[in-house]
Amino acid sequence: MSADFLSNYVGDGKELLPLGALVNDAVKLMLDRGGSLFDAVGAVVERFAGQVETGFLAIPSWLVMLVVAAVGVWRLKWGFGLFALASLLVIRITGFWDQTMVTLALVFSATLISLVVGVPLGILCARNDRFNALLRPVLDFMQTMPAFVYLIPAAMVFGLGRVPGILATVVFAMPPVVRLTALGIRQVNAEQVEAGQAFGCTSMQLLWKVQLPIALPTIMAGVNQTIMMALSMVIIASMVGAGGLGNDVLSSIQRLDIGLGFESGLSVVLLAIILDRLTESFGTRRQES
Repeated sequence: MSADFLSNYVGDGKELLPLGALVNDAVKLMLDRGGSLFDAVGAVVERFAGQVETGFLAIPSWLVMLVVAAVGVWRLKWGFGLFALASLLVIRITGFWDQTMVTLALVFSATLISLVVGVPLGILCARNDRFNALLRPVLDFMQTMPAFVYLIPAAMVFGLGRVPGILATVVFAMPPVVRLTALGIRQVNAEQVEAGQAFGCTSMQLLWKVQLPIALPTIMAGVNQTIMMALSMVIIASMVGAGGLGNDVLSSIQRLDIGLGFESGLSVVLLAIILDRLTESFGTRRQES
């Protein structure tokens, strides 16, 4: 009996659960019913990202170099400040400055949206066990699904350009800040919470004056991971026309141009190191103090 069952349903390649078809139908239904909503969201994201990109491109390269080097010296002393300055000079003289600024604008836009949505979700997860139990499998799904898959529905819903790239990046990069915000708040010492309550703190005062300041190093670790994941995703998002250094990486693959791939990849690496070290320093310095 079992052999007949396997031969009838598995051996001939029949699909017992047409999950892909169901997902396609769901996306088509969303487009039919919520087209105006998606258009409105896309217009807001496009306008915001466009202004951020224009602002980044308008800043002179020498000013960006000086500011980044100064922040590097302030946070991580002279060694890193000189490394950051040298890295930005390499990006400038290799001709990838504009693409790097576009990539940085995409990362900034996606990260800001991720934090605006992710930090409140993390606070809710820390304060409500039932909500945390419901959200955890969603975060697992978001974090483990291959990054390329997010580009398909994003492109279907929002077309090609910056908007699908940014929103796909948000979905891919948001889980770390949600998880680590919840973890940081949950790890706050119960005695410190009780002390705040003893001084008459309301629930919101306890959150803003006790829990969030103490949990800030862990939250900053989540911000750091979100930035790194956003940077990796915006490179992939060039496949749907997001722009930036990802276009050069994709072009090098299509043309088998090793030199272009190395130069554009080096710009990505240098930008990633600068962002990683600077954002990490804010969490570690706070923890030491």
